[in-house]
Amino acid sequence: MEVISTRDFRSNQSKYLGMAAKGHGIILKTRSLGSFKITPLTEDDTLMSKDEFFRRVDEARRQIDEGKYTAVKTQDELDAFLEAL
Repeated sequence: MEVISTRDFRSNQSKYLGMAAKGHGIILKTRSLGSFKITPLTEDDTLMSKDEFFRRVDEARRQIDEGKYTAVKTQDELDAFLEAL
């Protein structure tokens, strides 16, 4: 784990982002805002706006109303469904 200052980060952004991308722990320490862990996003991470989130919820509700869904009742059914995706 490497702890760096904001000044060092600004001067060497590419270096530290590259290290984080390779799995090295990077902690960015500030005087007034605290500390932050720099980690790369993975395919499991999702970034979306609040508007996008609610648009997707509305779309899912519409699909349910139209009968376009797959019901699962057990963990095994859910696992099988997700593996088939």
